[in-house]
Amino acid sequence: MEDTIPVRKGEELDKAVLSEYLANQIPELRNHQLRIRQFGAGHSNLTYELEAGEWEAVLRRPPLGPVAPKAHDMKREYTILKALHSKFDPAPKPILLGEDSILGAPFFLMERKHGVVLDTEWPEGTRDTQRLGQAISEEMVDRLVQLHALSYEGTELEAMGKPEGFMERQVHGWIKRFNRALTDDVRSGQRLQQWLSEHIPTQAESTIIHYDYKLNNAMFDRNDYGKMIGLFDWEMTTVGDPMADLAVAMSYWMEPSDPSEIKTGLGKAPLTVESGFYSREEFLQRYAAKSGRDVEQIHVYLTFAYFKLAGIVQQIYYRYKNGQTNDERFRGMNHFVNHLLDYAEETAGL
Repeated sequence: MEDTIPVRKGEELDKAVLSEYLANQIPELRNHQLRIRQFGAGHSNLTYELEAGEWEAVLRRPPLGPVAPKAHDMKREYTILKALHSKFDPAPKPILLGEDSILGAPFFLMERKHGVVLDTEWPEGTRDTQRLGQAISEEMVDRLVQLHALSYEGTELEAMGKPEGFMERQVHGWIKRFNRALTDDVRSGQRLQQWLSEHIPTQAESTIIHYDYKLNNAMFDRNDYGKMIGLFDWEMTTVGDPMADLAVAMSYWMEPSDPSEIKTGLGKAPLTVESGFYSREEFLQRYAAKSGRDVEQIHVYLTFAYFKLAGIVQQIYYRYKNGQTNDERFRGMNHFVNHLLDYAEETAGL
């Protein structure tokens, strides 16, 4: 199944400049023509496949136009991968951090992994999907538990993260981001923001957290869908509350009983709604059993996770409405933001 597309209009890279730069940085690329394609999935950073002879890599750069403060930090993601790829094998190996002047924006290269990324459809000809759904669910839980068990002491993450007061900063920080990106066709969410400010959970421990952990950020072995071989989009990774990471994962983990507006807010419903995949409750219970952590207060974290997702989507929609991107996938995202605010209020019991 092809996971790349021709580069979208308006999102092209300067091929000549990039070719010269890479040839100077990586001598083996000299005398080889650079080929560029784009990964079509994703709604935020721009990600490209690079090939030259037998060499291949993935290039990541921020979206076009102005970006939110501290968002889309390529140097940070590169540093995170340097710290983690030898400890957690699904994390891609970083290759180089590019200079801003080359493409007009920060970027980095990482290894190109080959496998299956599952999103809304099974690859053609896939059989026994119920068994595969269960195996994938188990692997998703177990890899999250594994990540949360890694030590961050002595790595670059120790200096990058601030474990104390993590949830307080997250709640107030995302309230500010949401309000900064607010448009006139989206609800203000003031009642929800007040509830979140009054229900900041007490953090029991700090671990490495991915903070964007979802099915379509993972890659599985083509011959064994129960084995994760890649995990991507590490830009939000930090040291923080593992319950927040678990809740963010659950905010993306749709199930059949969810409202259609939630399941299809980003397009077609994800595969997690199909038979065989864990429900959120099953995911939570396996996580609790494997990690030994108490998940009784997960509804508080999940309320915040839905609000955080609303904030992320609103930032994307804000860029579209203000003409900073012409990607038509973003046209109706304001409706999804409103549905997420509704769902967060329901989760909170408002």
